[in-house]
Amino acid sequence: MGSAGEASERRREMQNQRPAGVRFLEHIRGTKFTFTTYQAIVLVLTFLAYATYHATRKTTSIVKSVLDPKTAQLGFSHWPRLYFHGGVQGAEQRPGLKNGWAPFNAPDGAALLGQIDVAFLASYSAGMYFAGHLGDRFDLRILLTIGMIGTGIFTSLFGAAYWLNMHSFYYFLLVQIFAGLFQSTGWPSVVAVVGNWFGKQKRGLIMGIWNAHTSIGNITGSLIAAAMLKYGWGYSFVVPGTIIAIVGLMILVFLPVSPDKMGIENEETGLAKSAENISISEPLLEGHLEEKERAVGFLEAWRIPGVAPFALCLFFSKLVAYTFLYWLPFYISHTAIDGRYLSDSTAGTLSTLFDVGGVAGGILAGHISDRLDARATTAASFIYCAIPALFFYRIYGSISLWWNITLMFVAGVFVNGPYALITTAVSADLGTHSSLNGNSRALATVTAIIDGTGSVGAAIGPLLTGYISTRSWNAVFTMLMVAALVAGLLLTKLVVAELSAKIKSRSQTGGRPSGSSVPQTLV
Repeated sequence: MGSAGEASERRREMQNQRPAGVRFLEHIRGTKFTFTTYQAIVLVLTFLAYATYHATRKTTSIVKSVLDPKTAQLGFSHWPRLYFHGGVQGAEQRPGLKNGWAPFNAPDGAALLGQIDVAFLASYSAGMYFAGHLGDRFDLRILLTIGMIGTGIFTSLFGAAYWLNMHSFYYFLLVQIFAGLFQSTGWPSVVAVVGNWFGKQKRGLIMGIWNAHTSIGNITGSLIAAAMLKYGWGYSFVVPGTIIAIVGLMILVFLPVSPDKMGIENEETGLAKSAENISISEPLLEGHLEEKERAVGFLEAWRIPGVAPFALCLFFSKLVAYTFLYWLPFYISHTAIDGRYLSDSTAGTLSTLFDVGGVAGGILAGHISDRLDARATTAASFIYCAIPALFFYRIYGSISLWWNITLMFVAGVFVNGPYALITTAVSADLGTHSSLNGNSRALATVTAIIDGTGSVGAAIGPLLTGYISTRSWNAVFTMLMVAALVAGLLLTKLVVAELSAKIKSRSQTGGRPSGSSVPQTLV
């Protein structure tokens, strides 16, 4: 009787933990959602959540050319800008859109923009480690909501400088630091939530498609920011900031964090868990498994096989990806394509094709890694292909608009493909590694370690670009190609281990290698 009473009490507690929006919708339907329905809700909400994170993150790169118009110090001529689609509306009435915005319109404007980029990304990467630690210990729904609303507030504060006539560099610096801290809650939280609902089967493909939120967010942020420029660059920040705050409230009301909190069995992993990995304190008929799990420590997570090399690889991969994220519109608007310069808004719109390539690259990398059961080999192959893609884009991208579009798309495929694979499927795989003995409370910590380390590189790339670009864009692309080479080399040991395991498996079975999950090949 006591056991039945305790089980009933636990079920009532779980009902109270269910998001209010879920309880309301189930009340209207008259029945509870199925496991598959919960999975769909999770994918849609986390997709929207992180797309809005990236939309707010992208605005700075679009506004850069307005804050710091072309100067002689950038190594370009003083020829009048020729616009493919005309000038920015309202430029005559608003000199701030034409002459830049202090302090960024000074000769060292590009360097100052690089400094606020690195301030954002440094606080983002530092906050990532703490966010992962918190994510494995507190309610991910609350953590994600706080992060999104905080991001919306500080993104809007950056834009508010337009109406407040704020020209203090330290104002922009502090706003970006706090924005980075709030942004750091996003990635560990959404990956942990998705990892709670999806097993390893086809994880690469599912997360490759799901990870399109990064590029969709970049594209959306670019289009919104570019469209708002004609009204004033402040709107380019306030509108995305408002959107992410609204989506944050949706997360608070509707997001189901895990099957356990919803009081249902995980259909994808429930049958795979063995009794030696789980302590069951109630009969299965009670419909609840009480797992005695503890959150994994920071250093313990670093020792999980594969975490360190993938984290270091992502350091250099994100250095390349985020240099494009923050500087591609600026580069396009300051590079003559077929002898003509694009307007700032047109350059921002054109740069979205890099992210379109990123969507294709993420899906392709995830699918290939599932088919080959070789995450490291797939990631390394894409990274090595990124080197010639970057070279050809720099050399031939200025020949014509169509050459620029094609080569930019190809570069997006190979630059963002491995970045997407490592931050999603690989992180989720390693967060549920066999060495954890079934403990699932490492997802957010492992994800934070890998993406946090990558974010350090993401901070360094744009910072160096701010200085190097004033002398030569050739030097910038050389830096990016060297970074890609180092990223690929860091995975060499894991690639050799994967290939050796597959060769051994073929020799033993005389046919197709047995399907072993990637993390086991990393031991």
